[in-house]
Amino acid sequence: MDNSLSEVNMINIRNPANTILLFALLLAPAFTLHADENVSKDLNNLLLIPTKWDAALAGDQVMNHLVRVSAPQVMGAHDAEFVCVGDRAYIVEHDNDVQPGHGAGHKMYCVLSIVNLKTLNVEKTIPMAKSEQVFENFTLPAGACFVPRILKLNGQFLRCYFASEDGANREAQTWYRDFDLRKETFESSIHKAKLKTSAGVFDMQPRHFYADAVAQGFQKPAKAFGLYLFDSFKQFDGKTYVAINNWPGKQNALALVHDDRITFEVIGHFNEPQSQQLSEAAVNRLPDGTWMAICRNDIGNYHFTTSVDGRKWSEGEEMPFVQKGLNSKPTFDRFGGVYYLGWQENTRIDGCNRSVFNVDVSRDCQTWQRKYRFETPESFQSPTFHEHDGAIWLTVSQSDHKGSTDRIMFGKLEDVGAFASQSG
Repeated sequence: MDNSLSEVNMINIRNPANTILLFALLLAPAFTLHADENVSKDLNNLLLIPTKWDAALAGDQVMNHLVRVSAPQVMGAHDAEFVCVGDRAYIVEHDNDVQPGHGAGHKMYCVLSIVNLKTLNVEKTIPMAKSEQVFENFTLPAGACFVPRILKLNGQFLRCYFASEDGANREAQTWYRDFDLRKETFESSIHKAKLKTSAGVFDMQPRHFYADAVAQGFQKPAKAFGLYLFDSFKQFDGKTYVAINNWPGKQNALALVHDDRITFEVIGHFNEPQSQQLSEAAVNRLPDGTWMAICRNDIGNYHFTTSVDGRKWSEGEEMPFVQKGLNSKPTFDRFGGVYYLGWQENTRIDGCNRSVFNVDVSRDCQTWQRKYRFETPESFQSPTFHEHDGAIWLTVSQSDHKGSTDRIMFGKLEDVGAFASQSG
């Protein structure tokens, strides 16, 4: 089992002074925090996790209370996102009823489920979009409805986004459909999301995202599908941002969400080094305002990139606090002034793919400690975390077939900053 003081990544190896601080903490209880402001900050980071904290046990305690959200007939489910309003969670996911995983092509459809936060009962599952569905204003073409996302518009409506795609057969399009909280029904029409690039405003399609990246030096081949709103929507300085990507095309960018919640403006691309296969980024801002993104890498460990203004990004590189990373979606959140960095470890439990997921915490994004280690032969992948009324909730994909994405689970991670009892 994990002990936070034995975690290699707890100490920022670029700052040897932290090692001295650790011994000072253990050997000199009377050490004063008033001697030096910088020492106080570093020591504060070391104290984030109790000395006997067992991260794997903490992960087990969370998993023991997760509930299945996916409907009984669902055989494959993935890419869940959610918002909480009042005492309900509104969870979107893409499903299929014919096979494990999320590769069922035209059989992939999107739904919204309502979960009671007090009882964790799934109260309703409401269809959102499927192949060739007839809406009031448009009929979707044949293809998968994929990677749904959800955003609260106001006190009455949620906006749900999804991609309609058919591989290389046609250009994919991102759509949105509004959900009425009072009626608990979707609007009868759908509408096209828009992408703003340096060349203008276009329908949100992969070709326009690609052209903008090419203008910035991107050299990989174009893909007609795979453009998704990927990371969670996040607010900084009163504005809403989201990381977008083209997974098969290995493109990544930071986007500003306009106030109309229709238009996504590309602020800056981060695709270097192009020798790597980077995608599915999670983005946040460091204490000094610098942007940082952690990117999945399909040929190795996670890469990190930073930007002062969100427009020009550094070349991605591995960082010492993430070792043995696997090609899977990361998370990068901030709750209660503490950063939560989630990443998939390349360790298998009973031969299951994506069966270990770590969540490390830090106040400065340099010194990290392990708060949760999710280890399970049922897989633990692509989680999403959100704070609501002082608690952190999560969705996650789990598996019945050694790592395929078969069902969405939901539950509570913690009261913000709390540590569950590990006695008994």
